[in-house]
Amino acid sequence: MSIYTEAEAKAILDKVIALSTADECTATLSGGTSGNIRFALNNVSTSGIVDDVELGVSVAFGKRVGTATINAFDDASLERVVRRAEDLAKLAPENPEFMPAIGKQSYTATRTFSAATAAITPEQRAQVAADSIAPCREAGLVAAGFLEDGQSFTAIANSNGNFAYQTATSADYTCTVRTEDGRGSGWVGRNVTDIGGLDASRDVGIAIRKARESVDARALEPGKYTVVLEPHAAAGLISFMMYFFDARQADEGRSFLSKKGGGNKIGEQVYDPQVNIWADPGDADVPVLPWDDEGQPRKRMPVIQDGKVANMLYSRYWAQQQGREAVAMPGNLIMSGGTKSTADLVRETERGILVTRTWYIRMVDPQTVLLTGLTRDGTFYIENGQIRYPIKNFRFNESPVIMLNNIDELGKPVRVSGDESNFAMMIPPMRLRDFTFTSLSDAV
Repeated sequence: MSIYTEAEAKAILDKVIALSTADECTATLSGGTSGNIRFALNNVSTSGIVDDVELGVSVAFGKRVGTATINAFDDASLERVVRRAEDLAKLAPENPEFMPAIGKQSYTATRTFSAATAAITPEQRAQVAADSIAPCREAGLVAAGFLEDGQSFTAIANSNGNFAYQTATSADYTCTVRTEDGRGSGWVGRNVTDIGGLDASRDVGIAIRKARESVDARALEPGKYTVVLEPHAAAGLISFMMYFFDARQADEGRSFLSKKGGGNKIGEQVYDPQVNIWADPGDADVPVLPWDDEGQPRKRMPVIQDGKVANMLYSRYWAQQQGREAVAMPGNLIMSGGTKSTADLVRETERGILVTRTWYIRMVDPQTVLLTGLTRDGTFYIENGQIRYPIKNFRFNESPVIMLNNIDELGKPVRVSGDESNFAMMIPPMRLRDFTFTSLSDAV
């Protein structure tokens, strides 16, 4: 069994806490069932189901900490994992940044679970693959993709009386469509909590159209261009930037949010006033667990407000050092926008480049968040509001900080698929000025 009820999970965690002789004990029990189907060359290649449950136990003697894990839950196994954690703690050096286990908290449950997703069958997964493959085969194109769905539970408890339990579901779908000669490529991705929001037969049409239209790509001179970034293209850059919203990095001078002379840029204008990004665990479109890895309650929180840095992540340790309130690690990021689609932004662009995806993003300079990466799966030249012709892919060197200071217009936010970010994200398509392309790439 991979999904434990709240009562079953609490019974195990209560036993673990009672078994410990350490100064404090924290335990996490989590597990789930994950199903998948993979297809390539217009045929299903693999499918399967994975079940797993794991118990993690962390104990402390003073500032000495030990952690052990196990996936057996009989009384003897629970005793063994607790003693193992305690033995490790007694051998460990003192942690100078040790923080005691969090006290009892109150969490507001979020709507992370869908019964329809939890009940998905192998036949339904096969239908998603069939709905992706059939129109591609009929059009003389080649489809490759992956659907992964899952239901999970997480339960946390500690010797200070804190306890929480919640279930969640998700489904992530991606499909790449190529021409048989490999000269054209299109892509689509969807990420949902409720499988009812996924329609592969509809969504694959986007990838089919881009695959057809990206054949015979022309070379365009690298340089600075107006771009229309689709939400998935923007998400990779923005999520990379958000990892630098850590107050300690900034206070210690290791971030683009560091101030000369010390401190950070909370309250300062760093972006265009159109930029508003926030975290909200209870958001209806991208709900996430209402606590972070330290057990801190998540709450709706502005991150960037009218272009100003509104909040940064404060770990419990760094908050104590700085005399600040701790700020939980967000589980999602939501960016405001307008009402227009990507197609609408294209229609209102005199000259520019449409970018379907960015990928293989790597850091160049952490002090400016200068990133490098490549476009792929459909890059097109726009002229007088129309897609004129496909162009060869580019390597770009661009900072999302600069990018978000060069906004012409933002479209309607959409939920992006999970492979773009470790955050659940709602990101708008965006038209930007002076995006920097540095060289051509022959890959499609």
